[in-house]
Amino acid sequence: MAQNGSAESGEAAGALPRPVPLQDIAHTKIFINNEWRSSSTGKTFCTFNPATGASICRVEEGDKEDVDRAVEAARTAQQRGSLWRTMEASRRGRLLHRLADLMERDRLLLATLESLDTGKPFLQSFFIDLEGSIKTLRYYAGWADKIHGRSIPVDETLVCLTKHEPVGVCGAIIPWNFPLMMFVWKIAPALSCGNTVVIKPAEQTPLTALHVGSLIKEAEFPPGVVNIIPGFGPTAGAAIANHKDIDKVAFTGSTEVGQLIKEAAAKSNLKRVTLELGGKNPCIVFSDCDLQMAVEETQKGAFYNQGQCCTAASRVFVEESIYEEFVRRSIDHAKKIVIGDPLDPQTSHGPQIDQRQFDKIMDLIETGKKEGAKLECGGEAVGEKSLFIQPTIFSGVKDHMAIAKEEIFGPVQCIFSFKDQQEAIDRANSSQYGLVSAVFTSSMDRALSVSAALETGTVWINCYNALHAQTPFGGYKMSGNGRELGEYALAEYSEVKTVTIKLRENM
Repeated sequence: MAQNGSAESGEAAGALPRPVPLQDIAHTKIFINNEWRSSSTGKTFCTFNPATGASICRVEEGDKEDVDRAVEAARTAQQRGSLWRTMEASRRGRLLHRLADLMERDRLLLATLESLDTGKPFLQSFFIDLEGSIKTLRYYAGWADKIHGRSIPVDETLVCLTKHEPVGVCGAIIPWNFPLMMFVWKIAPALSCGNTVVIKPAEQTPLTALHVGSLIKEAEFPPGVVNIIPGFGPTAGAAIANHKDIDKVAFTGSTEVGQLIKEAAAKSNLKRVTLELGGKNPCIVFSDCDLQMAVEETQKGAFYNQGQCCTAASRVFVEESIYEEFVRRSIDHAKKIVIGDPLDPQTSHGPQIDQRQFDKIMDLIETGKKEGAKLECGGEAVGEKSLFIQPTIFSGVKDHMAIAKEEIFGPVQCIFSFKDQQEAIDRANSSQYGLVSAVFTSSMDRALSVSAALETGTVWINCYNALHAQTPFGGYKMSGNGRELGEYALAEYSEVKTVTIKLRENM
């Protein structure tokens, strides 16, 4: 998920950045009302380095009572007459710019924390996650004083206008695969529109969110505007989804949990919901494409972040006439991927996030072999007691196989063959998901006609994972509701009020 960053190899002009040594983690408590607090239950939990299995630190475990306190702080900060509610819109933008400046200052530290907590290669954290997060903050900082309504003609005796107002207190629940980027995707448009936020980072990866909490305070956002509750989904996450004083909830994660959140939102107070969920994303590779470029881009989609992306290119449909050559080149390219310590600048492939995810991926690889797909390379763990999995390629994959239907969320590329364009479109669309897709062809006519037929929220032509702060992102079908990023995201965090004024007939 390369948002606004450099090439995924992490190459850049000049000396490469290096991780910073960390002796102690400074921020491990709950962040409410610009204060660091202990958990109401007294519980803590451990966050681990997935590359080594070693404990990084213990973090305060938020629960329902902590969510209640955070919502109370956010509601107070949002009430009419408060400093945040009466703040000039351009000043909100300046605060977002200041937060971006502070993240620039702490970029090495944040990238190091992100790689320690997630296992993703450090250069990817530095050049992709940090770059994309900072650009997103600056993009929405620019929008803060440009969110406005319209004057609508009705008749001569009435003046009708619309106003855009904040939704109120916004809850957010974010995943472990892009913790910092997802944190910013949620708070940036919400704050730009004047909302307050209660956000729960994933229990596997809370550290960058908590560090940004310290920067939010340093940037001098008013107390209660952003509140961060580390904790677990069934407790803190459920409390956010069910809370009657939260006006909107945004969630990125699995489709199964997304369904639970939507149900909870409906049963509590019909709060607004935006969901960015799973994907089983198709790529269609036509024989007239730049073949080597298609190989490299589809593998970037399949193996980036160890395949732990909702946008993973997990179904690659290749035209029959180039199928064997595409498979051969894909194997050669996959064997060049460097597996190792995420903090080593040479590493491009790290571990899976935890044992549960590792086991799920290995089980699906075994299922793929049993169901008749041909394992071309990879398919094995690296080492006896580690969470590293080799980049894996299956050819001869059929649509009925489990690896063709289930979201693997691991470094597994499935390559299919097709005969003609309509067959490829029909098979690409035969999924419950509709997040992203890609088309590789040298024909602009074909690119436009196929992209129009694909049932996904994003279609990339001759590229992959090309995400930008300016462009909307979201899915069709069971890949979610609503849009993040771009101007479209502002509508998710705004209420539109219509004001109609009757004019006096005689002046």
